[in-house]
Amino acid sequence: MKDYKRIVCGLKKIKYNIYRPFNDATKVIFYKDNIPKIKLYEIKSDIPLRHQDILGTLYSLNISSEMFGDVIVDNDKYYIIILNLIDNYINQNLNMIKNSNIKLEPRSINILKNYEQKYEEYEIIASSLRIDTVVARITNINRQKIIDKIKNKEIIINYEVLTKSSYILKEGDIFSIKKYGKYKFIGVTKQTKKNNYVIKYLKYI
Repeated sequence: MKDYKRIVCGLKKIKYNIYRPFNDATKVIFYKDNIPKIKLYEIKSDIPLRHQDILGTLYSLNISSEMFGDVIVDNDKYYIIILNLIDNYINQNLNMIKNSNIKLEPRSINILKNYEQKYEEYEIIASSLRIDTVVARITNINRQKIIDKIKNKEIIINYEVLTKSSYILKEGDIFSIKKYGKYKFIGVTKQTKKNNYVIKYLKYI
């Protein structure tokens, strides 16, 4: 599954269809003729889970981001969307999150048709749109520790591991920070008299 905004520009001259598992889906499927087969699983857990817990576990299993869709946390329910290609692998290997046993139960994809992603909206002031600067402001920790997080592969940008601390955030970028959550960069709302940026972002709930 692909992040929509990252590749749609490259497909302008190609005839294709787009399948969205739900209206606000970040990751969609581009296809020419037949929609690839997908599955929706509800994750049953005895302990509360966070989006980053689930996403981090998927990456720890060496699963490519193209093999799964959005991770959904809806109140006390947790869902993952996967391509059928990895169904057996997921069922055999995804059995623990946060050192707690979990169970995968198949669900109809139709239960997501009315799902709407929930966010909290924030504004911060930052001196730069570099991701290390913005993440340092969001988490209130220094940039050197952010660089360490990048080296430790603890920050995901548009469903890929972030490798460059100098990456400049663009409108619509989705990023996750281990132990802090998932965010969407909305953009710059204005500049201050000292030429800093007032930045708006959303935190996924």
